[in-house]
Amino acid sequence: CDESLTGQRYVLRDEHPYCIKCYESVFANGCEECNKTIGIDSKDLSYKDKHWHEACFLCNKCRVSLVDKQFGSKLDKIFCGNCYDAQFASRCDGCGQIFKAGTKKMEYKTRQWHEPCFACCVCKTPIGTKSFIPREQEIYCATCYEEKFATRCVKCNKIITSGGVTYKNEPWHRECFACTNCSTTLAGVRFTSRDDKPYCAECFGELFSKRCTACSKPITGIGGTRFISFEDRHWHNDCFMCASCKTSLVGRGFITDAEDIICPECAKQKLM
Repeated sequence: CDESLTGQRYVLRDEHPYCIKCYESVFANGCEECNKTIGIDSKDLSYKDKHWHEACFLCNKCRVSLVDKQFGSKLDKIFCGNCYDAQFASRCDGCGQIFKAGTKKMEYKTRQWHEPCFACCVCKTPIGTKSFIPREQEIYCATCYEEKFATRCVKCNKIITSGGVTYKNEPWHRECFACTNCSTTLAGVRFTSRDDKPYCAECFGELFSKRCTACSKPITGIGGTRFISFEDRHWHNDCFMCASCKTSLVGRGFITDAEDIICPECAKQKLM
């Protein structure tokens, strides 16, 4: 402004003197809070190319002074630590509390936890670096997940970890799926059932099947075995033969002779 600086305060910048008024007009920063110039007699506080008078450096929400205090910035505004945390800090999906500076954070998909809060929902043991299984917004350790949801054997009620057999829509260990009578494993072999209990073919025949009048062995019917019944007596097809000449009577007429059955030819010979 070419005004004489004799007897006045002035500011030297780049070896050029400026009167106070011109210096503040050209070089002083404007305050973000009050929009007034931060004069040379005021302390200029700056953050990210923004400036405040010391008295104007306040939390945008609670208006507490931020001088010499920790603060946070959001949406071009500054906040004290408490207000920033309350409004903007991410929160733990376990306890609902904020993540303080330096706190270790455990993340899975869009969720996050404090390390102690990232725990099995059943046993409450922190997961840490161990494997886990998510189910319906809950986190399970492997042990608790198996205990709660794993398939269990109908017979022993223990977890089926591999293989297994399904019978009538119920799961069994292969070694547990055994004959009710002799305990022989039935996995991969022929079997039948009675009263919803499985039996090997041999035990079923011995316990429940009709017996052949000729050989006294059981007629199981398993595997398409054919048999013949007559007057409450039963025969295997191969055993249904004439008591005299041993000719098969399957599909032929026959005659009873006391407890025996005989072919018509042998019956005629007996009458002669």
